[in-house]
Amino acid sequence: MRQLLRTTLSPEAGNALTGAVPVVLRRAPVALAALLAAAGAAAAQAPRPSKYADLVRAELVAEPGALAPGQPFAVGLRLTMKPGWHVYWRNPGDSGLPPEIAWSLPAGYAAGPVAWPAPERIPVADLMNFGYEGDVLLTATVTPPAALGAGPVALRAKVSYLACERECVPGEASVAATLPVAGPGASVRPDPRTRDLFGAARARLPAPSPWPSRVTREGDALTLHLDAPGLRPEAIRDVAFFPYSETAIEHAAPQTATVDAAGLHVALTRSSQAPPGEPAWRLDGVLTLTEETGGGPVRRALALGEEPAAPAQPDPARPAPPAPAADAPEGLWQAALLAFLGGLLLNLMPCVFPVLSIKVLSLVRHSGESPGRVRLHGLAYAGGVMATFLGLAAILIGLRAGGARVGWGFQLQSPLVVACLAYGLFAMALSLSGVVPIGTRAAGLGDGLTRRAGLQGSFFTGVLATLVATPCTAPFMGAAVGFALTQGAATGLAVFAALGLGLALPFCALAAWPAALRRLPRPGAWMEILKGLLAFPLYATVAWLVWVLSQQVGPGGLLAALIGLVLVGFCAWVLERARDAGPAGRRIAQGAALAGLVALGATLPGLEGDRAGPAAAVAGGPEPFSQARLDALLGERRPVFVNMTAAWCITCQVNERAALAGAAVRAGFRAHDVTYLKGDWTRRDPEITRVLEAHGRSGVPLYLLYDGRGAVAVLPQILTEATVRDALAALPAADPERRAAAAD
Repeated sequence: MRQLLRTTLSPEAGNALTGAVPVVLRRAPVALAALLAAAGAAAAQAPRPSKYADLVRAELVAEPGALAPGQPFAVGLRLTMKPGWHVYWRNPGDSGLPPEIAWSLPAGYAAGPVAWPAPERIPVADLMNFGYEGDVLLTATVTPPAALGAGPVALRAKVSYLACERECVPGEASVAATLPVAGPGASVRPDPRTRDLFGAARARLPAPSPWPSRVTREGDALTLHLDAPGLRPEAIRDVAFFPYSETAIEHAAPQTATVDAAGLHVALTRSSQAPPGEPAWRLDGVLTLTEETGGGPVRRALALGEEPAAPAQPDPARPAPPAPAADAPEGLWQAALLAFLGGLLLNLMPCVFPVLSIKVLSLVRHSGESPGRVRLHGLAYAGGVMATFLGLAAILIGLRAGGARVGWGFQLQSPLVVACLAYGLFAMALSLSGVVPIGTRAAGLGDGLTRRAGLQGSFFTGVLATLVATPCTAPFMGAAVGFALTQGAATGLAVFAALGLGLALPFCALAAWPAALRRLPRPGAWMEILKGLLAFPLYATVAWLVWVLSQQVGPGGLLAALIGLVLVGFCAWVLERARDAGPAGRRIAQGAALAGLVALGATLPGLEGDRAGPAAAVAGGPEPFSQARLDALLGERRPVFVNMTAAWCITCQVNERAALAGAAVRAGFRAHDVTYLKGDWTRRDPEITRVLEAHGRSGVPLYLLYDGRGAVAVLPQILTEATVRDALAALPAADPERRAAAAD
């Protein structure tokens, strides 16, 4: 969550807020990425990009050649990592997640806890991780029942893990092993093919320390003492301590070891997140060291103190009891706070502000009503916002659970939805311009629902405000929505409810404070002038939506959408003429309007059927994004800037014009030989969706800056030119020959 805050806000604001985030959320970014990938893999079975293929190979191996009734035996999950990549120990350190094994065993079988080999210290930037590189075998003891059938017996498990280099890629695998059943009276014997593998794994397991240990403390300085008077100072090196607790010490702080006549002493730093009541006189964990002996160096791993109890494994043959009501999951309240703040800021976004202004104008008309009635309008508006947010969230969560790779704003990837939104806003604008007077039967065009004096008008204004808010991404929203879509349905809906509450609060506060309404000017002719002026932001929004359509559909689809706008105008004009006509004229006008609506419906299929072709690269501009192109550039150790955007994302468009199109930024790209890749998510693109999910995001914008040497920086969602320049300045200077070639 700390990293999510830094990538959502400016660096200064992010660093100020992250100090208040509890330590339990430090690993939220990778946890979110792991959950997103697990959901996507289970539902969509989409292939991974080639760069991330086979980062970790998982297999289940058994030590014995055959099973014997009631005799425990060892099994092992073998993880083989690509060079440079690692997985994590039970305490992953400053970031990461340990592998998790979910056993699926036959009835009567029971699996014991995982035995964790001693880890290594793996520095990544200014963090320190604890984990494994190369190859590791995580062993467990399985106990079969006292009576076995003829066999063979299939052991299965599902493993999830996080593989990291400079970036992290979550993964999962289903593993299985099949063993025969030995004859009566036989005993469990190691299989010669796996004997050495399990022997090497046991050699890496920590052994109980033959020497007592204790801890002394001076402020935040801790010293771990091992009372081992027989150690020789010149024979001890590579000392490292790995605590079981994630909040015992500062993982990245230096660990200085000294040896004297009393034994071994390791200087450590107490964690700033250590609970106040946690005793400082003991540290439970694993101490590793290399000792030079007459036969050569020997690597030793010593277990100090008590090992934490492993969670109990459920019996697959017995249904799990109903879980009692639990506290909120880790991160829920922090994500809800970010969502609430993002909802508040949505009110200032260009998508929402025109609609909200119109509704505030309607409050002026209600200022003469009783305070209770005015408050009801505020509650009705909030109800519309909340109902629409929760409805969209439920659809989104349901689609993702069904395997669809969609994110926030997914509905705007459909030209049909974009066109219908344009038609509704166009009808509203016509009403504000006086083409369709408020209160007439023309309200059926859609504007009437949001402009009516009744409470239902306030409710449908909330609906419309939510729908037009989806193209905008306010600060704080990316982290909150990304978290919500990785959790269960109840948690996800709670976060989206907080987002809706933030959007609804300003209007509700105004409605709940009648004194504020009395400060507004009295109703009069000025309201008609203002009403006409407010039509033009809506016309501008319609123009923008038509431009979005032009990016999604071909010429035929765009023509169909423009004809639809003409038909909306025709229906409005006909219904206005019917207002002053007699009964026969009204029936004719209503029939003509109905015919116009039928014709409008007939144009809609053409929107989905006519798709725009892929955008061509513009000379001197960004290249279209593809995972293959990104992999090729990174393979050449080239710095790359990736801009994940969409035509319907107003935040993206503002960032591109205000921050990325500046001459200074373009000069920075040239100076550092940065290749600019632009991923267009205007229409659904699974390849872009996978990149978003890998970085804990559910929607655009996303800005990534690869330095060409293995590191990647995630820039804030609200960009400034200075932010981009500072990020580029941190890159190494480009090779002069390559820079000259790029200039040519």
